[in-house]
Amino acid sequence: MHIHVFRETSDMGRDAALFIAAKLTDAIRERGEARLLLSTGSSQFEMFSHLVTLPVEWKKVVMFHLDEYVALPESHIASFRKYLKERFVEKVGGVKEANFVNGEGDVRANIAALTAKLREAPIDVGVIGIGENGHIAFNDPPADFDTQESYIIVNLDDRCKKQQVGEGWFATVDDVPKQAISMTVSQIMKSRVIVSVVPHSVKAEAVANTFRLPTTNRVPATIMKSHPDWNLWLDADSAAEILTF
Repeated sequence: MHIHVFRETSDMGRDAALFIAAKLTDAIRERGEARLLLSTGSSQFEMFSHLVTLPVEWKKVVMFHLDEYVALPESHIASFRKYLKERFVEKVGGVKEANFVNGEGDVRANIAALTAKLREAPIDVGVIGIGENGHIAFNDPPADFDTQESYIIVNLDDRCKKQQVGEGWFATVDDVPKQAISMTVSQIMKSRVIVSVVPHSVKAEAVANTFRLPTTNRVPATIMKSHPDWNLWLDADSAAEILTF
């Protein structure tokens, strides 16, 4: 485990982006391409703003992402496909392959096709955020630590829904979809390197619980402590309950 703490969120985002870019470049040098797994949400804004400016050979990067709401159209402001196309894929001028989680149409067929692509080779860098309730992807507590599926359909808990409203993606909790497609915990943990970029005071409790508690599906992020190469970036606000500045 490697922890990086910065007073300023922008500095945190820049440093995390440089690390991700370096790991992608290493993978391209070693294997001819890099496989990248991305998270979304407002906590990733600073990281993405720096990452898209870095000189990675993006045409050699195969991208996946963690989750998407069931039955939410891509045109909706909260769509993670929309988020990643606008904030990442278009900014870098395209990637070798972008594999999106599609929650519309035949969801189970979409999951099967995406799983087949995902299992072609390991993920080199998994960018995995931590939610206010300690979730990773949309694996809300109590998360399923045992399934060996790659993606599953999950029910979103109330605290998760409130986070989406608080970040401005939906007007009310009732507007948040009840279900989402989420990459599973077991699949996340298969990433060669995990990078967690976790800023803002609303994440301080989840960060503290991640460190204070043993591995538990009541705080899903605790499982990342057992990963051999977990790298965590915090700002002063998110680190407030574990560090004194």
